[in-house]
Amino acid sequence: MTKITFVGAGSTIFMQNIVGDALLTPALADSHFALMDIDPVRLAESEAVAKAMIRSVGTGATVSTHTDRRAALDGADFVITAFQVGGYEPCTVTDFEIPKQYGLRQTIADTLGVGGIMRGLRTVPVLWGVAQDMMQLCHNATLLQYVNPMAINTWALAERFPTLKHVGLCHSVQNTVEELAHDLDLSKGNIRYKVAGINHVAFFLKLEYEGRDLYPALRQGYRAGYLPKPPLLMPRCPNKVRYEVMDHLGFFCTESSEHFAEYVPWFIKAGRHDLIEQFSIPLDEYPSRCVEQVANWKEQAKTLTDGRNIEVSRSHEFAADLMNAIVTDTPYTAYGNLPNTGQIPQLPLGAAVETPCLIDANGVQPSVVTEIPPQLIALMRTQINVQELTVRALTEENSEYIYHAAMMDPHTAAELDLRQIRNLVTDLLSAHGDWLPDWCQPARAA
Repeated sequence: MTKITFVGAGSTIFMQNIVGDALLTPALADSHFALMDIDPVRLAESEAVAKAMIRSVGTGATVSTHTDRRAALDGADFVITAFQVGGYEPCTVTDFEIPKQYGLRQTIADTLGVGGIMRGLRTVPVLWGVAQDMMQLCHNATLLQYVNPMAINTWALAERFPTLKHVGLCHSVQNTVEELAHDLDLSKGNIRYKVAGINHVAFFLKLEYEGRDLYPALRQGYRAGYLPKPPLLMPRCPNKVRYEVMDHLGFFCTESSEHFAEYVPWFIKAGRHDLIEQFSIPLDEYPSRCVEQVANWKEQAKTLTDGRNIEVSRSHEFAADLMNAIVTDTPYTAYGNLPNTGQIPQLPLGAAVETPCLIDANGVQPSVVTEIPPQLIALMRTQINVQELTVRALTEENSEYIYHAAMMDPHTAAELDLRQIRNLVTDLLSAHGDWLPDWCQPARAA
């Protein structure tokens, strides 16, 4: 029996997708699912959902619930992390509201920028704790890491635990293929592509349909004004930013426009409401989404936990197919985030990079991607600067690198001067307080 442990199983919808996929995968259908969360209410809801799915599919899978992480990890074959340290309140609210006082606006704030830096400082120590427990309790297990900021987390895990088997997984590639198929009225299953870069700033280096290059159609449609169509996956977030970047840099990015707008200095600018309107940039999108998700979940929970069976269908997450490939030694290709050991030779060694990976009983093995256009590499390096300094702050417990990371962030640096950035970071560190390691506190740093 394969043991699959979820750390952060209170993320019930995500847990439902992964467990459902596993139950529909013969080699995993009879697994034991160890669900762990610090919130006993959400944990009980997830337990009810998992058991309802097992009844619906009719497998021999079992479920246990844990508020103790070590108990959940003991003997695991796979560990899946899906948590948000500090939650929407207070930490996400803090990451948005304090920068607003300086005139710095954000959309998602979970990957780069001051919001991404703060989330990394909160998250990496918890992931290190998970990794330390894994080394002691299930050292051969593979960690499937779904937590943002993905690149910072992946890089920091490798720095502290170089022998840990882990991969960062995201659904941005799959989502983008679905959106592009929607825009071009094509079957997504027949689109062939090759992607490489860093998480959320990777690009479609090849994009074809039945041997036909799709880029001319995308460019023509954008310049003529009929692309992008109203989005399929995020109805209130039009996909104009990525089309604009494609028009100038030549290639399409994997992450959504609301994310990408805050990674670069070109779209969110004080006094430039014309840009916000022209490119339909949803400022404060993530807080709005969090409020809606909390409200929606209360209604969904009543339906999902009332004892009835739940219809189980495949999601587009990589996790179940990846675990199946390792368990059955059946080769499978997925996009994974791993430390750069040379798979993208144009980017710094050690940085977390995203490339196609071969998965089988040998684990997750990245493929080498060369000759990425130089303008794309240059953009990726602006992101890596921030990631590297944040990781350096964490590994060396040096708070000055936190300030340096914010100073190098493209969006923050385009809006604020050096003194403003230093004051903003100090305010954020103070406001987060005990959610951060002690060495982050400004008083101790002084």
